[in-house]
Amino acid sequence: MDAADMGDDLERVLLTEEQLGVRLDEMAAQIDADYAGKSVLLVGVLKGAVMVMADLARRLHCQVDMDWMAVSSYGSGTKSSGVVRILKDLDADLHGRHVLIVEDIIDSGLTLSWLLSNLRSRGPESVEIATMLRKPDAAKVEVDVRYVGFEIPNEFVVGFGLDYGERYRNLPFVGTLAPHVYSH
Repeated sequence: MDAADMGDDLERVLLTEEQLGVRLDEMAAQIDADYAGKSVLLVGVLKGAVMVMADLARRLHCQVDMDWMAVSSYGSGTKSSGVVRILKDLDADLHGRHVLIVEDIIDSGLTLSWLLSNLRSRGPESVEIATMLRKPDAAKVEVDVRYVGFEIPNEFVVGFGLDYGERYRNLPFVGTLAPHVYSH
């Protein structure tokens, strides 16, 4: 799927496929340097992190294992309350491991803050976070994020794993939707 396939649903491209790739290369190089000689467990948060995790993992030269979690946060409509339920837990034991949570986007930080606390309680050697996108203006709690791809405005974005109603995840870029898509 590309911009032409979206027709008038696309308002604008915020980050191109090339920009995302260049930044992932830079993030991977930093992660490789930080974890030199260590094995890292990448923990992807389903479903949005699938594209970021796959593309980042392929760029890494350090030894990585991968695992996935699915969590649901309760709130009113599109707003997270930070009350989280695990829908799919990790298969891996975290004890003594270097864990890198891989996210597509961080906005309020409420769910991620809970996840960080949950994973740290499982006895890992370290837990850090890598995210492709962060919306600093949407933050409700401070979360220490070690690797950030891009800081973006507090707008609703799709593509590169991000969806609207499960659509647009497979766009190779990050874009904003035209208001008519979500205003009905």
